Amino acid sequence: MPDTVSHHDHRPAARPPVVGRAVAVVLVLVSIVTSVVLTARHPDALVTMLPLPDMRDLHVDFDTFWHSAVALAQGGDIYATDAKLRNLNPPLLSVLLLPFAAVDALTGYRIWMVLTLLMIVGSIWAVARELRLRPGVTALVMLGVVASSPVHGTLVLGQIYPLLLVGLVAGWIAQRHGRLQLGYALFGATVALKPSLAPILLLPAVLRRWPQLRAGIYGAAGATLLGVAVAGPGSAIGWLRIAFTEGVPNTVDNASIPGLAVRLAAAAGISPAIPQVAGLVLGATVLIGTLAWLGHRRADVDPTGTAVWAVIAASLLCSPIAWHNYLMLLWPGMLILLARGRTATVAVAFAVALIPVSWNAEWPPDGFGQAVARSLYCAILLGYWVVLSRSATSAASAEPASRAPVASGAGGS
Repeated sequence: MPDTVSHHDHRPAARPPVVGRAVAVVLVLVSIVTSVVLTARHPDALVTMLPLPDMRDLHVDFDTFWHSAVALAQGGDIYATDAKLRNLNPPLLSVLLLPFAAVDALTGYRIWMVLTLLMIVGSIWAVARELRLRPGVTALVMLGVVASSPVHGTLVLGQIYPLLLVGLVAGWIAQRHGRLQLGYALFGATVALKPSLAPILLLPAVLRRWPQLRAGIYGAAGATLLGVAVAGPGSAIGWLRIAFTEGVPNTVDNASIPGLAVRLAAAAGISPAIPQVAGLVLGATVLIGTLAWLGHRRADVDPTGTAVWAVIAASLLCSPIAWHNYLMLLWPGMLILLARGRTATVAVAFAVALIPVSWNAEWPPDGFGQAVARSLYCAILLGYWVVLSRSATSAASAEPASRAPVASGAGGS
């Protein structure tokens, strides 16, 4: 199969304006200083909570998944357990985590914590290797990743985002090497784990790459049916019931546009019903606009560039729930920009991710101004979306010839 590793990954980038570089330096310094100050003011940082044994209130996400896995092993309902939180994920996740039912919740969490770190570091390393980043640059990126708030939060709660990151990176690497249909089949399997990422399967549709669209749909359908076959048909009905009844949570960790609308409405004393709908409509507009723009510029879109990561960012903005820890799913797109010489932009992107969740403790929960300040995560996600979207066509339009290997492999597997 053709190797689609493009030389444009490392083409010299135009020097950003002096003002832009100055703003980037200021944002990086402010983010680092803010992180240090908050850590000093709130010494009970997330990483200090990793050894604690409290599964029900601290490592609550993994505890939820573990209870569902135990229920599956015992032939019970994976969505009716004694866990504190309701499992919002499709049956496939419980099937994948079934081996953890063989151990107690705390032991399973500690194993999962190690696997989580390995999956995150391994995925970022794989992207850096694929882009041929220098070892020193890769080391700095790893330092930023390990020190970031999304990684700390994911580790403490025991969330599944590293699984999604592995699936997305594997699909992207497959595409880089001409295995376009395999790449979208892997994207589809990832969507089966987290359906809120389903819009990435629309990207080949707007680019008119029909074999990839079919592969993505088959991958998502096949993985979903596998989960339902193992967990039972009732699990599908149970998950659909949850998916269509879950509202937009008014929590500071929710970085989506619907979450922002509900948060601001609550601070203003407005009933959340209309703002929730308005937020969903605005988020859908962002997503549809992103796909429409990429479709309009499809001749200039590099499928192995930042386009897929821009759509993921738009999907998160549109989703009723997009926790701040989802941000790690966009880091491969930032590494693509780093390989293209966008050092200042990428430095800011990783620096703002350092700001710990104790940021929200600095702002009282009441008041409209405080609600705006507590929406930092939404602002960060919006920034990622803007940067990734603006870069989705630039590489291909600068070097149209680099698309040739991708086009020649469009019908391959």
